[in-house]
Amino acid sequence: MFQSRFDIDLHAPTVVFLYLEKRDWVVASSFPRFTLLLQSLGSVIVAHEALSLLTPDIFIDTMGYSFSTWYCKFLFPEVAIGSYVHYPFIGTHMVDSLTADSSQGVNAGAGKGLRGWAKKLYWHTLLKLYTWTGTSIDAVMTNSSWTQAHMQRIWGPSREGAGKPAAAVVYPPVSVEEIIEQTPLEGPTATPREKVLLCIAQFRPEKNHELLIQAFAQMVQAKTEGTEDARLVLIGSVRDDEDQTLVYKLRLLAKELKVDGQVDFRINSTWSEIIDWLKRSWVGVNGMWCEHFGIGVVEYQAAGLICVVNDSGGPREDIVVECDGGPTGYHASTVHEFASHFATALTLPPSTTLAMRKRNRVSSKRFTNDIFSSQWTQHIETLIELSQQAKK
Repeated sequence: MFQSRFDIDLHAPTVVFLYLEKRDWVVASSFPRFTLLLQSLGSVIVAHEALSLLTPDIFIDTMGYSFSTWYCKFLFPEVAIGSYVHYPFIGTHMVDSLTADSSQGVNAGAGKGLRGWAKKLYWHTLLKLYTWTGTSIDAVMTNSSWTQAHMQRIWGPSREGAGKPAAAVVYPPVSVEEIIEQTPLEGPTATPREKVLLCIAQFRPEKNHELLIQAFAQMVQAKTEGTEDARLVLIGSVRDDEDQTLVYKLRLLAKELKVDGQVDFRINSTWSEIIDWLKRSWVGVNGMWCEHFGIGVVEYQAAGLICVVNDSGGPREDIVVECDGGPTGYHASTVHEFASHFATALTLPPSTTLAMRKRNRVSSKRFTNDIFSSQWTQHIETLIELSQQAKK
């Protein structure tokens, strides 16, 4: 499964899985109310189960459960603790999105009235608790400069006071080399590109597929020359009934906007199927507000797609940036901006398109498996050293 779905080759004899039976304590659906708080408390219960099975030399959290790292440090002060943060558990950007004039995020404008005031108080309290847990971690890594900036605002002051180092950026590994090898841009082996706008993202509300469908429909209705045969292909995984319901609603939206014949849904695709679409597609799109990094966007770049991404988060700060003195894509926030950039990306002159494709490919090489492995190993060696010192 790891090889076909994620392109990860695990050497089985070196990996041991210890199965935890109390996972329901950290599943969001288990807590319809006070979800974040109860998940945090639940993570302590799951951590207790894990630590009962094995007392580690090093404890690394990659799920964002910093309450579990605090609990481990409380029980075993000598254990070196690391954290790889994909996204702040709760951050100032989330609290700010509650304001009445906010238009971004799944909780945009939810701070109105008495109920909104209570939600603000609840989130501010969680933020303070989250800030407190950061001092338990010896080495903090983040997956993007956007995440790093937020974690520095949240954990930086308290960690500095405790003599702990600042958070370091370690970009996640992306199968850049394989994608480049299988998606030639020129020559007889290159697959002819179709006017496909490709989105690779899990089917969850925050991924904002709705925005992409609305923008695509607006572009189609504008009937810009060169976009007549355009299609929107949405590739993503479905975890449960809630995700399946979202896909159903998105299909209805495409039908209502009269573009259902030009919007394809590809559910739980294999890695080989994703590679096939990366070979054929013209534009790579991303609609999520404050995407923490954006592995799919890097995959677009490696395959030479023109990128149109949300003007926020990792895609803006780290990925779709200038390379070799030229742009690698476009940033957008509104339906109109996305629709306009879709049309532009599909109708660039051939020479301009090829030049941007090549810049994207060069840009993607900043996110290879080898670079991740090197940086990750450096931080693990630091934790090993701390662990050895604690035992002396």
